[in-house]
Amino acid sequence: MAGAQPTPADQAREAVVEAALRTLDLDTKARLLAGQDMWSLPALPGIGLRSLVMSDGPVGVRGVRWTADDPSVALPSPTALAATWDPELARRAGVLLAQEARRKGVHVLLAPTVNLHRSPLGGRHFECYSEDPYLTGVIGTGYVRGVQSGGVGTTVKHFVANDAETDRLTVNNLVPERALRELYLAPFEAIVRDARPWGVMTAYNTVNGTTMTEHHHLVNEVLRGEWGFDGVNVSDWTAARDTTGAIEGGLDVAMPGPRTVYGEALARAVRDGRVGEATVDAAVRRVLRLAARAGILDGAEPVVAAPPAPVDGEALAREIARRSFVLLRNERHVLPLKPHGTVALIGAAARDARILGGGSATVFPARIVSPLDGLTAALADGTLRYAVGADPATELPVAEAGFTLRAVCRDAAGEVIGTRSAPGGLIQWMGTDLPEGVTHETLHTVELTGTFTPRESGTHTFGIKGTGDFTLTVGGTTYYDDDQRPGDGDPFEAFFGAPVPRARIGLTAGEPVDVSLTHVVRLPENLPMRVVAFALAHCGPRRDADELIAEAVETARNADTAVVMVATTDRVESEGFDRRDLRLPGRQDDLVRAVAAANPNTVVVVNAGSPVEMPWRDEAAAVLLGWFPGQEGGAALADVLTGAHEPGGRLPTTWGSLADAPVTQVVPADGELRYDEGVFIGYAAWEKAGRTPSYPFGHGLGYTDWAYESLDVDGTTVRVRLRNTGERPGREVVQIYVAPAGPGPERPARRLAGFASADAGPGESTEVTVELPRRAFEVWDETAKAWACVKGSYEIAAGRSIADRRLTAPINV
Repeated sequence: MAGAQPTPADQAREAVVEAALRTLDLDTKARLLAGQDMWSLPALPGIGLRSLVMSDGPVGVRGVRWTADDPSVALPSPTALAATWDPELARRAGVLLAQEARRKGVHVLLAPTVNLHRSPLGGRHFECYSEDPYLTGVIGTGYVRGVQSGGVGTTVKHFVANDAETDRLTVNNLVPERALRELYLAPFEAIVRDARPWGVMTAYNTVNGTTMTEHHHLVNEVLRGEWGFDGVNVSDWTAARDTTGAIEGGLDVAMPGPRTVYGEALARAVRDGRVGEATVDAAVRRVLRLAARAGILDGAEPVVAAPPAPVDGEALAREIARRSFVLLRNERHVLPLKPHGTVALIGAAARDARILGGGSATVFPARIVSPLDGLTAALADGTLRYAVGADPATELPVAEAGFTLRAVCRDAAGEVIGTRSAPGGLIQWMGTDLPEGVTHETLHTVELTGTFTPRESGTHTFGIKGTGDFTLTVGGTTYYDDDQRPGDGDPFEAFFGAPVPRARIGLTAGEPVDVSLTHVVRLPENLPMRVVAFALAHCGPRRDADELIAEAVETARNADTAVVMVATTDRVESEGFDRRDLRLPGRQDDLVRAVAAANPNTVVVVNAGSPVEMPWRDEAAAVLLGWFPGQEGGAALADVLTGAHEPGGRLPTTWGSLADAPVTQVVPADGELRYDEGVFIGYAAWEKAGRTPSYPFGHGLGYTDWAYESLDVDGTTVRVRLRNTGERPGREVVQIYVAPAGPGPERPARRLAGFASADAGPGESTEVTVELPRRAFEVWDETAKAWACVKGSYEIAAGRSIADRRLTAPINV
């Protein structure tokens, strides 16, 4: 696959890049390839180059500050976006994120994540799209096109086979070549071909014996050579380990700075004859090309001269959320809710919404609409009752509600050198993001100080997240003054580790108390990035679980419909670790069963980014999957429950029990994780094993019914005619699967080869057209090292899911 032909504008930018490159000396070039701080590359005023700024995504643009003081729009999780099966909606999401990036002075968004859901235990799967490479590539293509249409670059990540979190910095993933090509490389290939991303991020992990930041074959020969990728290859943060290996392996930028394997070390390697200067020039050329495209290199016309029309972030977040909700079950048409009926809303997640997964993708929106907020606004006065029921949290959350805090910085003499507001109990200052007047050289302690006003009387628990010396004082009493060293030495412990309880104190609702948490800042000399990170954690009084469930049952019994919110937590789905099981935390399963027994019209809303087991699913009248729905999730939920809008989602990943899941291994043995299942993951593995999941890939109900009337295949063009047989307008996702019917290499029983959306009113017919890609009939020939078309007969099926195929037709290739 060759790269796209350069346009005259491309050629003009390239001329500016070449002219700038010729003026740079070796030391300057080497310095440009190394981050100057946590998020940016150095400016070079001599050639008119401004500092290039990067920021984490993919659900929002955090910017260079990791704080609620600098809010960002928070969209639904990537699994939710994939559940819309709508690349145009993904493109619109990208346009909004470009708008957010430009508002925050960001030139490159570190997204999207297009790794696959190989095993349901992957802890970061909420940040990826799907188990299917085709669906992942199509949604990712829409996202990248949208972001870059706003003049902001993307870095498609994590290249490649970064499909689990356990030992992610060091694991050697042993992936058969055919699986690597047909599954794990496939979304990257599709996005490079169809969206021309300006960047790719290489992963921490090793693939078949070579760390990805030094993988000459996959980066230089495949990504750049075969696919024609002409963008920048940036390392995941701290992933680059060796100067010569990285630059020869195709890594352009080593992040973060100022301590990296590039800079002075790279210049020295060239002078010592270990690296050719032409290799450095090639990397610098790509960085300058990125800067030119983004409009921060003088003399070069940016790819996007004027940004797209403004996007309403709140409205789009709400639309994506409701379009992503997957109605898994709806017995007796319990949904939508009947007008003027009474509703019991149950669950801690209904009040304290979980809108996104944990880890580096976290952003802080200016507002959050909880399910309780959304339903309170949507339902008539007096028709909604709320009960906590069961709390999914099994550890202390970061202090938020009821706290008024600020951060006070002092030097070694105890003098105040700077202050900053702290809307919550979390401090995450990276690189130069410090309060005004504060430097890493002068900073000795940071004190989180202020007041806490309880909303409940009883025993409150306070804790500390982070490593180092801490002093915790509440109400004038010091409860902890020592060195906290949790975890196993992971450099990301302060970000992803669990808070440690340090004080249990009886407090009275409405009566404020003084709170102080002081941290002595000690940054190791060998740390590649300077980060001040810790948190004050807190939870209110814990009531007896049986008592809470009994209270919820009484609330449900007296309502026409009970809506139970169940959820995962940051300790279940987050960057930094994999899951051990698929169970809901706490007593939530018990809660659902008790409520369902008390009210036959029980609706369960699942607030999770990736599969959980639902042993009660046949006991509930309806099950609605709400993913991590972003900041407007509560409003979107009200839209769907009340019937103002139809739930539009379809499963992008198979949901089933862990005991039945065919691929579950995410823990390396002796540093290696073998992908012995080959090309059989997701629905292909379930079908091969002959197992029936709880809900199959592609499944999702609406508020109307559809009849599939005809399927016509003309060459590789598929046309499907269908009719809305229900009583209200609806949207259907027509899915096309290709199944080999003749002999050939071992392949999945069928593959997703295309899809299209159909909208129709009651009784109306409509038609969709899908073009089958050539790749649907190809396999990777490991002997010939090339794609090979497997000629013969195939069955083309159109349906509502992998398991609900309505029409079929034969085809010969």
